[in-house]
Amino acid sequence: MLSQESRRTAGILLVVLPTVIYGGVGLLGFLLDRSSGYMENPLRQNLFRAGHAHAGVLLVLSLVALRYVDEAKLSGGWKWVVRSFIPSAAIFLPAAFFFSVLSPRASQPNAFIYMAFVGAVALAIGLVTLGVGLLRAGRTASE
Repeated sequence: MLSQESRRTAGILLVVLPTVIYGGVGLLGFLLDRSSGYMENPLRQNLFRAGHAHAGVLLVLSLVALRYVDEAKLSGGWKWVVRSFIPSAAIFLPAAFFFSVLSPRASQPNAFIYMAFVGAVALAIGLVTLGVGLLRAGRTASE
């Protein structure tokens, strides 16, 4: 059973998830609108595609993680880390990809691309914390 905190976080993520759908529609619009310049910039295409994919996958991963966090043998603070850091990666990584090539004429990513490192570190911390907590919970249950 989900805790109140996990249920609240899951509710927020489910409300936010349609923004990824909206983003996909936006990308489709870029593909159909030849005047947008989107098709003439492979770097922008690749980073927008990566941003969109990361947003969707990381939000779904965040929802999956919430199913496990309450079973993990972690303090309340560490559970907060898991509930916060994994979803925050779903913000930092896509934002890094999108904001680093906002200009249709971008030939290389700008400094916003470094936010991807923040997202990757947050994701790794959240996942490792959850994994360790689940391993500790399993060890305790079998003892």
